[in-house]
Amino acid sequence: MKHSRLDAKVHESQHLLAQVLGQLRIQFELPRHFPAAVVAEAEKAVSGLVLPPTDLTGLPFITIDPPGSTDLDQAMYLEREGEGYRVWYAIADVPSFVAPGSVLDAETRRRGQTIYVPDGRIPLHPELISEDAGSLLPDQDRSAYVWEFGLDAQANVQSVGLRRATVRSQAKLSYAEVQQDIDSGDAPEYLMLLREIGLKRIELERSRGGASLNIPDQEIAHDGRHYFIVSSPPLPVEDWNAQISLMTGMAAAQLMIEAGVGILRTMPAPDAEAVAHFRRQTCALDHPWPEDMPYGEYLRGLNASDPRQLALLHAAASLFRGAGYTPFDGALPEARLQSAIAAPYAHTTAPLRRLVDRFVLVICEAQCAGTGIPQWARDALPELPRLMAASDQLAARVDRAAFEAVQAALLSHRVGEVFDAVVISGSRPGNGHANGNSNGSNGAGPSGMIQLRSPAVTARCYGTLETGTTVRARLIEADIAARTIRFELDGAAG
Repeated sequence: MKHSRLDAKVHESQHLLAQVLGQLRIQFELPRHFPAAVVAEAEKAVSGLVLPPTDLTGLPFITIDPPGSTDLDQAMYLEREGEGYRVWYAIADVPSFVAPGSVLDAETRRRGQTIYVPDGRIPLHPELISEDAGSLLPDQDRSAYVWEFGLDAQANVQSVGLRRATVRSQAKLSYAEVQQDIDSGDAPEYLMLLREIGLKRIELERSRGGASLNIPDQEIAHDGRHYFIVSSPPLPVEDWNAQISLMTGMAAAQLMIEAGVGILRTMPAPDAEAVAHFRRQTCALDHPWPEDMPYGEYLRGLNASDPRQLALLHAAASLFRGAGYTPFDGALPEARLQSAIAAPYAHTTAPLRRLVDRFVLVICEAQCAGTGIPQWARDALPELPRLMAASDQLAARVDRAAFEAVQAALLSHRVGEVFDAVVISGSRPGNGHANGNSNGSNGAGPSGMIQLRSPAVTARCYGTLETGTTVRARLIEADIAARTIRFELDGAAG
């Protein structure tokens, strides 16, 4: 009987969760459909597309994406060239489908980016573009903006080119498949080169003082019956793949700086107070940050499987604040660096899913071709930061709300239980918000954030908490509809 009652509670909580998640589209006023005029224009653009005369279908491009992805922005082919390398990086040719000033153009500006919800996604472009004619799906001739990089033996960029061309992806691979093939030694040379080049680009990132946070990924999954949260550290191949994208973004930034026209993704360096505070935390958690070590190198050396070092990775987020978009046309901006990358940088590799990339591609291609930068692209630059900031904020709010609801559902039948947890953010004065949002129950006294060992849930806990310590926390509320969870400190575990 006990198990039957528990099963009934779990079923009830999952039913309520599905309702709450389904309401996210309404709550955040997410569009359900594209207007008929937008779809008609997309259909016309697809039927009227003429593939570029430059034919690169002989290069065996491949895509690497999460399983099930159909909006494929990037395809790559890598080859050895003398002591160095040649990298071909194809990006979906979204500009060819979106006419400047069209209703489709206006709709993409209104949306800003693809928004992901647990039961699907709200795409930036109609599906016949984003998941079909514009996507770099395998065994299909596609128009693409193809970056061509010449690298030396250390993977430094020696030459950059960008042109529209016709490409054909040979295979759609997942990160897990590629990692397994590389680890086994059975991968073709172009995948083995991804590791070789990726590792060298990571060394270059270290040498210039770049940094990345390798916090375990969390995503909402569904097995046909239940929603749950999957938490796993990123695979090495994801980092190697990201290095190709970062290299491309850095090249795009440099091309736009040379042109005197463009839009950069910028982020200020952490201020002295934030750095000093983080240094104190590293000492308190018995993993001090050496004075002569760049913070990027220090962060790369942290082990997320160690609770104290995981707490430091979370705390390091305070060093990665203030990212935004900086447009320019004429005089170059004073602030040009993305401090975590430690170089000028631009978003250019995900035009199917992010608005700003479309404009960057067009500007960079014109600079490489030596032609004039289209006026419509220049005219859009001042407006893009506002549009991207609004869509970034909306995406973050939707993502946070979904995670809060799923976390509450996972724990809704376990109120009163005590859990092992790690403190990832020490106590601060109570603010009355249980999960860091305005829907929380009123809390009193100090509180901090904890990470449960199982299930993979991050939540607010009331009590005096010290960052990095392991604690026992009692669940006192898990409200699915309100998307709130509250814990209180039960006692120290170590």
